Amino acid sequence: MLLDPYARAVHFPHGFDRKAAIASGSNAGRAPLGLIAADRETFNWGDGRPPRHEADAVIYELHVRGFTAHPSSSVPAERRGTFKGLIGKIPYLLELGVTVVELMPVFQFDPDEGNYWGYNRISFFAPHSTYAHRCSVCDQHTEFRELVRAFHAAGLEVVLDVVYNHTGEGDATGPVYSFKGLDTDTYYLMTGRPEAPYADFSGTGNSLNCGHRYVRRVILDSLRYWACDMRVDGFRFDLASVFARRDGSLGYEDPPIFGDIASDPALGAVRLIAEPWDAAGAYQLGRAFPGTSWAQWNGRFRDDLRRFVRGDAGIVPALMRRLYGSEDLFPDDRENAYHAYQSVNFVTSHDGFTLWDLVSYERKRNQANGHDNTDGTDHNLSSNCGWEGDDGPPPEVVAPRKRQAKNFLCLLLLANGTPILRAGDEFLHTQGGNNNPYNQDNETGWLDWRRLEAHRDTFRFARMMIAFRKAHPSLCRSRFWRGDIRWHGVGPEADLSEASRSLAFYLRGASQGDDDLYVMVNAHRKALDFIVQERAPAEWRCVIDTAQESPRDILEPGEEARLKSAYYNVGPRSVVVLRRPRRS
Repeated sequence: MLLDPYARAVHFPHGFDRKAAIASGSNAGRAPLGLIAADRETFNWGDGRPPRHEADAVIYELHVRGFTAHPSSSVPAERRGTFKGLIGKIPYLLELGVTVVELMPVFQFDPDEGNYWGYNRISFFAPHSTYAHRCSVCDQHTEFRELVRAFHAAGLEVVLDVVYNHTGEGDATGPVYSFKGLDTDTYYLMTGRPEAPYADFSGTGNSLNCGHRYVRRVILDSLRYWACDMRVDGFRFDLASVFARRDGSLGYEDPPIFGDIASDPALGAVRLIAEPWDAAGAYQLGRAFPGTSWAQWNGRFRDDLRRFVRGDAGIVPALMRRLYGSEDLFPDDRENAYHAYQSVNFVTSHDGFTLWDLVSYERKRNQANGHDNTDGTDHNLSSNCGWEGDDGPPPEVVAPRKRQAKNFLCLLLLANGTPILRAGDEFLHTQGGNNNPYNQDNETGWLDWRRLEAHRDTFRFARMMIAFRKAHPSLCRSRFWRGDIRWHGVGPEADLSEASRSLAFYLRGASQGDDDLYVMVNAHRKALDFIVQERAPAEWRCVIDTAQESPRDILEPGEEARLKSAYYNVGPRSVVVLRRPRRS
């Protein structure tokens, strides 16, 4: 029994059994079925226009179930882990200040496969049924639309993390649900080897043949459905380098699917964000990625910031490039004409350590996943501040951990480009050192909202740091900072030596109608005396100093103290931001 890949909803009968689609013989009565009458109801979208954020775009990545499933979420029990439950958290999202919400996969996935994250989906069109809190037929469509409508009314964009690089049918040992039975040689990249017939560039057993016109057609139809019928504002494409695979190689310049998407009028205004690599070694970040107008997750930003904040030597030049907007990857010369906002800057994401675990663990703890701790990356670039894990760290370890977390938030939100935050990082969510909890539908994978009260100071810092970024449009520009930036160190010149772990810069805001900013960054273990190189000291006001305890770590407008001297003692492993008000 094969599932129609265009089914708008998927029904799992009482006797559903994934193993029946793997073994020989009929799986009738145990197979997932498409609902013919699905999604025929009308929906009142109202008269509101969908929001569009540019310089004030701050993306927030979350899991629909994990965001509200924990009893501490203050969501009614029957709505926890659903689209309805997420609607109830809109006031929190507005308080935090994010403007674009990126939902981890919401397409229907196999409930028997054990992939809580939802990346092994079995449908391109059906919303995941258990994300609806009502049990009647096809309510997931109505409830998803209600979510989008409510987010739009609140001024929030909705972006979907979509998986068009593989399906949940796995390799030759996986189930036959749909494409395998319809036309496996068309829909999948094949190796020609009987012992391993499916090419695997996704790490899940198979890869879709995106170079084939019929595969591209179903992908384009799916994108149009979610953009037009469900009214989402954009897509983040998981392992998007698989789009550029043809017969397993990356040796052709213009994969047709990018042209198909670019020329489709229904998709002309949506956000297109790529994860510009795959699981088989392709790494196309920047100019190497064929979607020249797409935004891209910037893995180099993540790695360079982690190295610098950790205190690695020789990273100052790389930090300058990342703060400037990664012009080495997204050049805005006449030949290339990239924009700084195409760099989607992140420090953490669903894939890897949380922000708190990044400063608390140097070794992953993934035993609960069932793979003998072999899954998940070992390349974490983390530092535990002198104590491994969360089991009884003394106050002299907890304090620098919180400071380092604030340093990451501060540098992320000061950088040119589009920032993305992982849900829960603003209140130091932990996964106990698990950096790949893809199958942890439990308290490891759910946000524990009790930590919001326990770490209200970090939440305050994150909220005010987002507000600071949105109040200063000179930070995020269509182009790079160019002549408005001057780089310094503790003295007049930036120290680019191998031993250097400090940097300062002056960002002139007049061209954007903004204040001037002066930023001093110290990744040394000791305090450093910086000399402010621009303007008279009394013209500057200190807004942020991560070495200070809350609430002195970041100050409300009007509370900042004027500098009395050009000398500023920047504490060990801390960031200081000065503001010079613009003249009216």
